[in-house]
Amino acid sequence: MAMLEYNEVKERRYIVLDGEPYEVLTSHVFRKQQRKPVNATKLRNLITGSVVEHSFGVSDKVDEAEIESREIKFLYHNKGEYWFCEKNDPSKRFSMKEDLVGDRGKYLKGNTVVDILTFNGRLVGLKLPIKVELKVTEAPPAVKGDTAKGGSKIVTLENGATVNAPLFINEGEIVRINTETGDYVERVN
Repeated sequence: MAMLEYNEVKERRYIVLDGEPYEVLTSHVFRKQQRKPVNATKLRNLITGSVVEHSFGVSDKVDEAEIESREIKFLYHNKGEYWFCEKNDPSKRFSMKEDLVGDRGKYLKGNTVVDILTFNGRLVGLKLPIKVELKVTEAPPAVKGDTAKGGSKIVTLENGATVNAPLFINEGEIVRINTETGDYVERVN
């Protein structure tokens, strides 16, 4: 494992703190008046999913977590479990609980290839594509001049997720969604 200095603990890195793997969500190095620099971070525990704030001082060092990744295929979601299989061997199926997959699981659709993350042989999460394309199944009609709400409406996607989209999006169209923020990006067709 590589040792990271306080200022090397940045977004999208994985570290080991108190024997548990964490993903760095935010990182901000700053100085308070005449004091030494501090790195204020928000960390997400990959096992429990809880988010904590932690400050690293100049003398602090932390281990970088060795997170292994491999491609798997999403099959379906049923009764609080997400079912997956090996990318090239559909007979090797396994499930993950909803809380381990997280909120981003609502943007998965059948046969999507994702990366599974493991730490010391234990499943700790998924890495989804940043953008996914989903079909709009329900879209209320746009009323001309109805821009009091900012010119957007809530549409329902093929997997049941809802997203804020512009008024010109209609039922049956395919839209691109950012899985990290849950925002509408663009219309595909």
